[in-house]
Amino acid sequence: MKHTLKQIENQPQLPQHSVPTSPAPESAGGRRREFIKKLSLGGVSLATMWGMPAEDIVACSTSGVSRLSSPSDLKITDLRYVTLDNGTSYTNARNVIIRIDTNQGIYGLGELRDGADPRYGLFLKSRILGLNPCNVEMIFKIIKQFGGHGRKGAGVSGVEMALWDLIGKAYNVPVWQLLGGKYRDKVRLYAYVPAHNPQNMDEEKFRSDCKVRIEQQEFTWLKMHPGIQVYADVPGATVNTRFIPGFKDNNLDNYLSYQNTRHSNTSIMVTDKGLGLLQDYVGKIRDIVGYDIPLSADHFGHFDVNECIRVANALESYRLASMEDFVPWDNMDQLKMITDSINSPTITGEDIFGKETFRKLCDMHAVDIVHPDMGTAGGILETKKIGDYAEEHDISMKMHFAGTPVCFMANVHSAAATQNFLALELPVQCVDNPWWPKLVNMVGSQELYTKGFANVPTDAPGLGVELNEDELKLHLHAEDESYFAPTPQWNEKRSHDRLWS
Repeated sequence: MKHTLKQIENQPQLPQHSVPTSPAPESAGGRRREFIKKLSLGGVSLATMWGMPAEDIVACSTSGVSRLSSPSDLKITDLRYVTLDNGTSYTNARNVIIRIDTNQGIYGLGELRDGADPRYGLFLKSRILGLNPCNVEMIFKIIKQFGGHGRKGAGVSGVEMALWDLIGKAYNVPVWQLLGGKYRDKVRLYAYVPAHNPQNMDEEKFRSDCKVRIEQQEFTWLKMHPGIQVYADVPGATVNTRFIPGFKDNNLDNYLSYQNTRHSNTSIMVTDKGLGLLQDYVGKIRDIVGYDIPLSADHFGHFDVNECIRVANALESYRLASMEDFVPWDNMDQLKMITDSINSPTITGEDIFGKETFRKLCDMHAVDIVHPDMGTAGGILETKKIGDYAEEHDISMKMHFAGTPVCFMANVHSAAATQNFLALELPVQCVDNPWWPKLVNMVGSQELYTKGFANVPTDAPGLGVELNEDELKLHLHAEDESYFAPTPQWNEKRSHDRLWS
């Protein structure tokens, strides 16, 4: 047995942690690659097997149970990344997947928030090298100070995800089991209503597309964008939209544009005519979707609290399941004023880092539903803690998402382990993109998602996915086409991190 393994090991093989670059032919080499692949899907590499009794090697490779990891001796040895192009908007056009390697050949996958710079994650490499990844909460506390709201939380969150994936592989259990178990076997997803021209809707096509979304794809929760741009071009529908700089410009780099102006400072108002147009638009979509399915709404426009209340009251009869981010999340007193003044559920949270800020939202009951994005919030466990705290205040949790299947599965595990969870986002660039699910291979027997519900892995360790290298390489971002290249320039720590003296 050992002689055979020695021959296998001496043959040319892929670096540890890699997936095959192309399907192996059915030959001795193909069988060797399949053998190595089976081992790697369990989170181990051939090198870690050397010196083990032959019967243990056979048992490990055939039973699917890893007997190779020694969790107490695990050490982080590397952090690398790949950047994908996964959309066309300003934010989701860049998705960064990270990989944390160890001294035992086990690795973990994580993901930075959509639109985040890889350097948010690379900066943390020097803080985690040499540490045992199983001490995930301690490592989180070490790096937490380098996270922040919005995309600044991406690095900390991505590293945290990768640590849980790694631990699950080390102990051969799914991540949800490490969080205390699961409440559900399937995670409800919410998708967007099909793409359409809001100014001049092809109602027949939209009705047909909605039928596909509901009856064929079987989504049971939908979301729409009843933004002010839908009716602002109509004379007499709004006040001041013609004069505020960059009203129709999505370039977020223009600091003085409408997109970067806080809601209370735009002086934009909606007239009764505008409210009527908005009611017609939302009513048409609601009639097509029907009332059995929850219909959420986001991106209303940048206007002050008074206009938010007027808009919400005008749409009350359509029973929207949630009205999202009427004003920026940090205006908690304004959010509470809106929540207390309308009869539709309010929601915020996709740009908030850390449970501490969510605590303030919940303590004030500023919104009815919290809405963390795991890529900003702090990762898998932090998101569960946010949900648990909200539950204690009788507040539910939906989860915002716009990334690759790696972060998607991290969300699935956290959602499975959180009781007050409602639904997880699956945006258009995922649900209507045929290559998106192909970015990963499922380790277990279940599909990524089925008929509007994500499947909670039951027979796969860690997050339950491995990267599909062939598909990934077809979608590398033009700004950086490297593929998990070495990152030694990030090994050295160059500052003193302690926050107190």
